[in-house]
Amino acid sequence: MAEETQQATQNLAIQKIYTKDISFESPNSPFGFQDDWQPEINVDLNTDGQGLENDNYEVVLKITITKKNKDKTAFLAEVHQAGIFHLTGFDEEQRGFILGSFCPGTLFPYAREVISSLVTDGGYPPVLLQPVNFEALYQQRLAEANADGEEKPATH
Repeated sequence: MAEETQQATQNLAIQKIYTKDISFESPNSPFGFQDDWQPEINVDLNTDGQGLENDNYEVVLKITITKKNKDKTAFLAEVHQAGIFHLTGFDEEQRGFILGSFCPGTLFPYAREVISSLVTDGGYPPVLLQPVNFEALYQQRLAEANADGEEKPATH
């Protein structure tokens, strides 16, 4: 009975999704467009966030794409896709999981679209980011923190 009451008072709502920061650089243009296109790509993914007032939390998914061609940077695209999420009735572990897994997963499709548009507008072939298992990444971070004797990842 108590478990049913706890579940009835749990609430997760998306308040807002927005692009917080955006950057595109093409340091080797226009010369890079003349080279044979055999790119190497590096994708860097991070999350950050903070607690706000009234059980609201900001989560920021940071994606940086660096594409090199013949050891020269063709372009660098960076997006900080953010959202405000309202969470009530969750314990610390549940809240950490939601903020570290569910929220970045919710933001990812938006960030992927922004990256693709940035790169295409920059004159390069589109970058289609593959799906990311944020639950597995969160669990990996937990395991690494436990192995290092650190505290659990912050729940923002």
